[in-house]
Amino acid sequence: MGRATIKSLMAFFLFIVTTSGANANAQEISAEQYREDALSIQAIVDEHYAYLDRFPAAALPTSDKLDAEAVSVQDRRSLVRYAERALLMLADHHVGIDHNIADSWANTPAFDLWIEKCGESYVIDGVREGTDAQHSGIAVGHELIAVQGTPIELAVENFWNDLGRDYNDIEASFAARLLAAGKRNSERVLTVRKDDGTVVSVNLLNLYQKPLQNLSEGPPVIAHEEDGALHITIMDSLYRNETIGAFDEAMSLAAPNQPVILDLTETPSGGNTTVARAILSWFVKEPRFYQMHSLPEEERRFGIVRQWVEQVHPRSGKFHSGPLEVRVGRWTGSMGEGLAIGFDAIGKHVVGSQMSRLRGAIYNYTLEHSGIRLSLPTERLMHVDGTPREQFVPERPHSEKPSICT
Repeated sequence: MGRATIKSLMAFFLFIVTTSGANANAQEISAEQYREDALSIQAIVDEHYAYLDRFPAAALPTSDKLDAEAVSVQDRRSLVRYAERALLMLADHHVGIDHNIADSWANTPAFDLWIEKCGESYVIDGVREGTDAQHSGIAVGHELIAVQGTPIELAVENFWNDLGRDYNDIEASFAARLLAAGKRNSERVLTVRKDDGTVVSVNLLNLYQKPLQNLSEGPPVIAHEEDGALHITIMDSLYRNETIGAFDEAMSLAAPNQPVILDLTETPSGGNTTVARAILSWFVKEPRFYQMHSLPEEERRFGIVRQWVEQVHPRSGKFHSGPLEVRVGRWTGSMGEGLAIGFDAIGKHVVGSQMSRLRGAIYNYTLEHSGIRLSLPTERLMHVDGTPREQFVPERPHSEKPSICT
């Protein structure tokens, strides 16, 4: 992803409250133009979204209810609301827009809990370290029973019924994660069943009253030595070009053949391939393939497949011959996941839990009249062995229990 894409992703990830007329500098447009923008979303998604084959009609799912909402759009607020709801139909955490309204759902990387539907239960499969959720005592293995006092099964059913569509277990898990993350303007009440059967309700601030992390401050990389190894942690900075110099400086601390542990467990915001290749380049002595791309929209338009493999090249004076362990987790997202499959492709040891499973590389598409931008996975990304990036499974350390749902 390029710099413009990363800036747009950051705008998407940060809290932006937009109301009708909130942008005083925006050129006034008519109700009909807002409506035209709403009605254009279907075509934009159908042309560019890389994963339409997930749906029976190979098109953005819609419903009579959403179609009626589209034609009733008349201002910026109603356009944002409709766009959010239309894109929810994709059940894809890597999809979004660069405007939100006060009661929009939180979205990745704001999650502090990872929820998976396992059989008839909604199980907490990840708790982000340092969050209120963790401090409240919620732990991996606990079962989510209710959100805002509504049984989770009913809340998920209501979520999809409100959009007018059916859903499967994967889409139920998607909805449960949004419901647990909550709205941007309200507190959360989560009811969980602990391992011993105790049921407790926990009150948590919304994730925008107390943000999980300030993405624009702090060092991009932290390094320290422990038990003979150099530990390097990427501080959710794979989108920051200064991370290249910071990583180089950290690697300069490594003695020849010293083990290095690279921690990618806090990289939910994604990044760009320039930073990723700079990191990978420390561990190759010759050009190596590390990631495969494809562009489905070209095949849809012309019937011609476009697919290519990207290389990482060594950099003069920057090579480490010692062993490397790469650690990943639920908050390893997008470019962090790209690094994981890249390191695996060049023969390095990648360990941890399932990652965020974010699909593809993001491109941005601007609605003609309003200037609102949609973020859509447009390239498919794969391991060099052809495994889709979102299906890559790292090796789980022996000290950790298997995933709840496996």
